[in-house]
This record gives sequence, structure tokens and C-alpha cells, in this order.
Amino acid sequence: MDLYDVTIVGGGPAGLYSAFYSGMRDLKTKIIEFHPQLGGKVNIFLEKMLWDVGGQQPIQGEAFLKNLIQQAMTFEPTICLNSKVKWIEKKDDIFTIMTDSGEEHYSKTVIIAIGGGIFQPIKLEIDGAEKYEMTNLHYTINGMERFRNKELLISGGGNAAIDWACELLPIAKKLTVIYRSNDLKAHESQIKKLKDHGVNILLNTEIQTLNANAQKTAIETVDIMKNGEIQTIMMDDILICHGYNHEVSLDFENKIAPKRNDNQLFESIGQCKTTTPGIFAVGDIVSYDDKVYLLVGTFNDAVLAVNSVKKYIEPEANSYAMVSSHNEKFHEKNQQLLAEMHI
Repeated sequence: MDLYDVTIVGGGPAGLYSAFYSGMRDLKTKIIEFHPQLGGKVNIFLEKMLWDVGGQQPIQGEAFLKNLIQQAMTFEPTICLNSKVKWIEKKDDIFTIMTDSGEEHYSKTVIIAIGGGIFQPIKLEIDGAEKYEMTNLHYTINGMERFRNKELLISGGGNAAIDWACELLPIAKKLTVIYRSNDLKAHESQIKKLKDHGVNILLNTEIQTLNANAQKTAIETVDIMKNGEIQTIMMDDILICHGYNHEVSLDFENKIAPKRNDNQLFESIGQCKTTTPGIFAVGDIVSYDDKVYLLVGTFNDAVLAVNSVKKYIEPEANSYAMVSSHNEKFHEKNQQLLAEMHI
């Protein structure tokens, strides 16, 4: 049995910072993540600017995520990607964490850091749409430059769709936004920005058919229905922003199932402890009075949970880690960094 002190289910910001802080507390640590990459929801907005991270100048999501992952790797936790945790049970003092592939992981404690669950984009329900996902049908944006001087159709009326439209104003040659309802749901200032720039916004409109080019490799035109009438428009690319399906399929043996509230969030009894001893929760999946659902709150949750883990395993341990400026763990690393900075 390869036994870990703490296993973190979820590799988003909450899980990543938990992994870093657990290293500061000398805990043997593992992260299990469903997706093929770390980062959680940050991967959805890699090119957007983040302004509300403490002590950090405005930074693009991609750069922020790179820093976060690099920090999490400081103490070399074990990382398991493409692994979906389905079931957690406990025998004696050991938790067994089972994935959908049949793998079993063993841990003294568990930190749940799955955010709102597994995020999967709601896809276009049109026959054959999936074959264009490798060419010009998109559900997220990984690099805005690919849309430079292109005619782009964006389907969606929420903040994600309208924010991307605003970001692409200086990039795309032409933007068309369609939405099935009669009112956009995004922030008024962003909607006004699109209107001020003359973006074509079609309400009560939905995609009906995707028409391929002569080579059958990409979409060339789209049939849309507006107020019951079919129109055909030409475009270079389509971005679908219809929201995300959130799957919270993680389950527990009855005797150790932590209490959840009506929104299926784990209830904390203090210091990010769930109602089950040895199971902790951080980030968007945990609920408690005065909870802050921002990155700053996520990092605080991680510290609380890891300190709780340490005290659970070693009751006589200090309640928190020594600050990094006096921590012997960083002495050698600091010398190396100072040498690289020529100080």
C-alpha cells in the first residue's frame, strides 16, 4: 500500500495551493484530477486579465496558472491526471479513493477541491457538429490570435459570450452575436460596449444547420432561425458559449458521507473540516458563514484545511506552518534564487 498523508481531489487553484501548503507542513501529498491538465476553471479564461489576486499585478490567466502550478510543484507532490474519483470509503484509519478506471489510492486524509464539479461545455445539439471541433467550431478560446481578421459568430447571451465578444473587438474582422432569448444576460456595460462598436446582435435567434465547405472539413455557412425565419450567414469560425454542465458524481460510503447543504456544497464545521473526521473541503465546493468565493478565499481555505490535516494526523503539531521568510525549507531555494538574480 502506497499510503499518503493527504490526497487532494481536484487540481484547480484550491487543490494546487493546498498541495503547496501541505509541502510546507511535511505532508506526503497527492493530487487526483479528472482533466488531462491542472488548473480547473482557470483553463476556461487563459487570455483574460486577473486583477483581484493579492500581491499580484494584473496578470493573464495563463501566466497566473503557470505560476500557480509551479508553486504547487515546489515540494514534488504526486500528480494523477485523467483520473475521475467516483467513490471514497474508509477502513480502520485509511481512506480508499477509487477512480472510474478501477484504480485505488490510499490516504490518511482527503481534501475535496472539486469546485463546482467537473466542468464540461454544453455542446451544440446538431447532427455532425462534433466533426468540426478540430477546425472552426469552438467551445473555448485558447489563443485569440487565431481569430485575427476573421468573421466570427458567437452563440450565447451570458457573461462568457459577451465578455469574449468584447475581448475580440480589436482582433476579429467582424463579430455577430446571436442569442435564443429576447434579452442578453451579461453585464450592461459589456453589452453597451458591443452596441457602441456596431456589433450585429441578433436576439430570438438560434443555429439550425451547419453547412460544410466543398472539402467537408470546416463550416462555411450557418443557417440560423430568427423569429421563425431562416437566414444563412457566412463566417470563418463559430464560438459556442451555452454554459457548462457541472457534474458532482463523487460519492462516499454511507458511514463517512460528509453533510452537504441544499446546493450540494460540503458544510464546514470550522477550519474547512467537514462533518466527517479526516475529510476536508476547500474552494467553491465548501460552504460556511462569511465564505468568500474568490481566489483569495480559495487560498485561505487551503491553508485552513492543510493545517487541520496536520493536526488530525499529528495532534501535537503546531497549528500552522512557519512563515516562509523564516522557514528552513526555503533557505537553499532562497540562496539559489538570489544567485540567479545576481543579488
